[in-house]
Amino acid sequence: MSDARVAAVPVQDCDERLVDVRRGGELLVDAREQGTDAVGAFAHLREGVLRRLLEAQALLPDGLRLLFVEGYRPPALQRRYFEGYAERLRSVHPDWQDGRLRSAASRFVSPPEIAPHSAGAAVDLTLADADGHELDLGTPIDASPEDSEGACYTQAPNIGDRARANRTTLAAALTAAGLVNYPTEWWHWSYGDRYWALLTGAEAARYGPRELI
Repeated sequence: MSDARVAAVPVQDCDERLVDVRRGGELLVDAREQGTDAVGAFAHLREGVLRRLLEAQALLPDGLRLLFVEGYRPPALQRRYFEGYAERLRSVHPDWQDGRLRSAASRFVSPPEIAPHSAGAAVDLTLADADGHELDLGTPIDASPEDSEGACYTQAPNIGDRARANRTTLAAALTAAGLVNYPTEWWHWSYGDRYWALLTGAEAARYGPRELI
């Protein structure tokens, strides 16, 4: 996400609403990100992103469902996440210059000004069985490259066969529905943001950062 080409993509916001994915009960929604989020911001996405998630879920094999973990992230919260991770890296690598630190931090947490979560365009999710039990995809969601020895990367070689098969199943459905993956996080998928536009060749992003009203 620190690539200058991502930041250079223009945004032509289509002004779709942020909607609560919990309404209707079509998606399983995990509460791990609820915390002190009294308004349930984490459970919101742009309408077009939610529609594509439901399309992806319909493409999954029988007995499998998407398990939604986090969608929208207010810009202030995104900034706190980014700065906190950068400080963690700084404590381990005090000799790194600011540019290198920002680039390394951006592998795992998007810079606030381009973060797809703050546009309501990105979702962190995994797979569950028919009873709602989370499947093995190799690492927990939000495992950092340092903590997981790189197993959080979508194409990581150091995961088991079952986890790799589950990642393939998840990716096939989401890709078919038009979402793109950020390759350092197997769980992170997006549609309509700057990164999506760069990968798909779109002239502009459909969604830019906004506040939840």
